Order: sequence, then structure tokens, then C-alpha cells
Amino acid sequence: MTGKTLPPMQWVSALSTKASLEAAVREVVAQAQQQLSAPPDLGLVFISAAFASEYPRLLPLLHEWLTVPVLVGCSGGGVVGMDPTGTVMEMEQKPALNLCLATLPGVHVKSFRFKDDDLPDLDGPPGAWVDLIGVEPAEEPQFVLLADPFSSGINDLLQGLDFAYPGAVKVGGLTSASGLQGSSGLFCDRGFHDDGVVGIALWGDVVLDAIVAQGCRPIGQPYRVAEGERNIVLKLEEEGDGLTVGESRPTLEVMQAMLQDLDESDRKLAQNSLFIGIAKDGFKRRLGQGDFLIRNLLGVDPRVGAIAIGDRIRPGQRIQFHLRDAHTSAEDLETLLQQYQTHTQGAETSPAGALMFACMGRGEGLYQAPNFDSQLLDKHLGGLPVGGFFCNGEIGPIGGTTYLHGYTSVFGICRRPYEGETSPVSSPS
Repeated sequence: MTGKTLPPMQWVSALSTKASLEAAVREVVAQAQQQLSAPPDLGLVFISAAFASEYPRLLPLLHEWLTVPVLVGCSGGGVVGMDPTGTVMEMEQKPALNLCLATLPGVHVKSFRFKDDDLPDLDGPPGAWVDLIGVEPAEEPQFVLLADPFSSGINDLLQGLDFAYPGAVKVGGLTSASGLQGSSGLFCDRGFHDDGVVGIALWGDVVLDAIVAQGCRPIGQPYRVAEGERNIVLKLEEEGDGLTVGESRPTLEVMQAMLQDLDESDRKLAQNSLFIGIAKDGFKRRLGQGDFLIRNLLGVDPRVGAIAIGDRIRPGQRIQFHLRDAHTSAEDLETLLQQYQTHTQGAETSPAGALMFACMGRGEGLYQAPNFDSQLLDKHLGGLPVGGFFCNGEIGPIGGTTYLHGYTSVFGICRRPYEGETSPVSSPS
């Protein structure tokens, strides 16, 4: 089936900044329904943590004024949506409510909700994960996942879904907790929850493209891990043209030598914004920006010359040090959006709508300007309705594997398949 044989998708996004929850719900429902010419098949709602005490009231209010078969959402440290003039806005740390509605002819939508205790054993068969979701892999579903930030099973979930649904695009984020007790808001159809995972599976005449902007640039050169255990990198070997060319040295010694070769501005930036990139393709000879999974540098041990990073590492993997700042983050996202724009230019189907999952460490605090990432999206995919929230962790694919990220903006872009396209694809990342 192709998009040419069906009515077009419709995707709308509405944003309210009213301080009253009732008024905000009324406003977003009225705005969204006014723009739709057919009843919605899917609703996504994102509410700022400023409304934390009123989370239990959100779904009853929405269902009072809105009829939609599938409705999921969560709380966030900020909310992204389209104001009544059609301008995309990022509302950080203030009352805001976003409602996205989508009419999706030829598309099946299924919501799900589970806790950490419900997750199958990673040593079990993929069928256990299929039973959990309730959608067969042959349907080629794609996923939006929203999770409690205190969930201990999120990495297991991503690994299990990749195991059961290889090639399926999975995007989403961890909710922003509020208050001393860390209360999160997760919403699924008519149920409010403060833990676990909610989400949707989409399949049929639909593709969910993923853009994952990690906002870092490589510095120095790639190295191969000579000795490492769990998340500790003990020794590195230098590489030349993808091949090992030198003896192994303590990682801290290598790092200090690399930093000395930087210019003054980069050395200053490295004091607070130094990260580790783990090569996602172990066989690619020449590595560049976008070839790495970015992880935090957690600490150093001068006694043995080791560093600790925010992921497991094993001997033989290749790593490279990275820096992050506002300019690099903007440049990274701009490059990825340009690539996506080129990739989709002239296609017979256009994107219908987008979801944005942005780290709370980005936004105005990073760029010193409002609406930065969302307006870059608007610049390259002008007029595309977008909704979403600021997360405590972002979910998106790198090199065909789904990861939990930090300091990242992930976009999930919904469209019809192209003529002859049979499976979901991710944009270059």
C-alpha cells in the first residue's frame, strides 16, 4: 500500500500557556480540532511540571472535551508546541500544555503501559517482548516511548525491543520529575501513572524517521581501547587510517597529551564539556562527526591513569574525545536537518508532523536564545507541526541500535512511505 491510494495524513499541534488547567485544556482542544477535517486516530499530550499537583485531572478533562481512541503523554521540564499563530514555541520551566492530534488513514495505532517488573528476561526469546507489546514484528511497527526517569529497566527495554523488532525506529524520552518526591506524570488512554513506561506502536502505511542530534564534535584522533573493564578505560592505542600504529598507554596520559595540543579556547571548554565518543561502526576506517555514541566522562583515577565513562566499554572498541558547546550543538543539528531535507526533497510524500524530545540541558540555557532547536527544524521543514517536551534523557537510534542519550535533541518525523519503501528508515546521524 502507498500513500497515493489513501487520504492524506493530518497532524496538528496546539499549545496553551494559560495558568488554569481547565482553560489550557479547552484552548488546546479547540485549536487542534479546528484544524482537523476528520476525527483523530491518535492524541499525544505533554504537560509542564508546573501543573504537577493537577496531573490526575488532565485525562478526565481531555476526555470531557475530546474523543480520541488512543491518547498517551507525559510531563516535562518544558513543553514544545505551536501557538495559535502557527509559530513553534519552546516553553521552559513555566505552565504550558501541548496537544498533538493525528488523523492517520491506513495506520494502526496501539497504546501500551507496563512497569519494570513486567519486562521479560533479556536471556529469553524475542517472543516474550512481542507478547508484551502485542504487535507482531512482521507488521514492522515503529515506537514512541515515554518513561519514568527513575525506571531501572529502560536500557533493558530498549535492548529487548531492538531484539524483538530489529530495524524498527524507536524515539521518545524520560519524563521530568517534580518536587522532593520526584513525581512524574505518565498518561495512557484513561490512566494516570507515576512510574513505568507508556507508549504507542504505529504500523501500516506510515514511517517514523529519526533525527538524533548529540551536539558534540570530535577532537584529537580516534584511539582503540587496549585495556578496559566495565565502564573503566585503562589503556589506549593510537590509530592511523583505522589501524593500530603505537603501543598502548594509560588513558589519562593520552588524554592529557591530546588536551595540550588543543588551542586555548578548546582547552578551556574541555574543563567542563569534555565527552567520550564510542564508535558505532567498528569497521569504518575513517571516523568523523556523527559516527559516535556520545557518553559522559565520569571521572579519572590518577593512580592507574584510567578514566570512567557513562557506558560499558570493551577492548577493541574505538573511542574519540569530544567537546560540546552551543555553537557545536547548533551546527550538528543544522547538518542533520540539511541531510534530511536533501534526502526527502522531491519525494512524492511529505512529512505530516514531528515530535521533539530535547534534553533539559539544551534550550535557552545552552543557546542563550529561545526556541532554538525547534526553529531550526522549522527552517528546514517549514510549517511542519511539532510537539514534544524537555526530557531527563532522550531515546533514539544511532547506527541501527536504540540508546538512551543525554544533552541530545531527538526528532521523530511521521510520514507516508515512499513508492516501493517497505521498512522504516532513520535519517543520517
